[in-house]
Amino acid sequence: MILRPLLSSLALLLSGCAAGVADTNPYPSLARRPVETRDYATPEPSPTLVPSPADVAADADAARFAQQADAGAMMFDKAYGEAERLTRTASGAAVSSEPWVAAQAAISGLEAARNDSVSALAALDTLYTARASAIADGTQSGDLTPLETARTRALAAVDSQNDRIDALKAMLAQP
Repeated sequence: MILRPLLSSLALLLSGCAAGVADTNPYPSLARRPVETRDYATPEPSPTLVPSPADVAADADAARFAQQADAGAMMFDKAYGEAERLTRTASGAAVSSEPWVAAQAAISGLEAARNDSVSALAALDTLYTARASAIADGTQSGDLTPLETARTRALAAVDSQNDRIDALKAMLAQP
């Protein structure tokens, strides 16, 4: 009784083996492939890339957004001194007291002053993602360095602004 399922399983196994015998070349070739015979000691000349109009436009946008981020950072820095002074004055004050409200208003002004930096960073992120995707797809060539540089600078400014705002908020009593 056990012999019958064993024989049918054996028949299926052997039929699978028989299919491989019928092929004319069942194994891959062991001959050297072109990549295995290439001389890696001598570097291939890299093609000189001429920037496309899209690259030039993206670089100009990157420069424009970098200037916008710098302008936002300058506005933030101008407003920060007063906000810090008001927050230090209100650091021991009760919630909803006059000094506390003045400090909260100054912090809100700081958050508004950094809008240019934040929106420039968002635009640079969008440009960077679009250009990196286009380069990966092969629809564009070029260099991401100008965008990376502008994006890194804007990100550092926004991170610094966030840290400074958080430090001011931590000085005040929380409702």
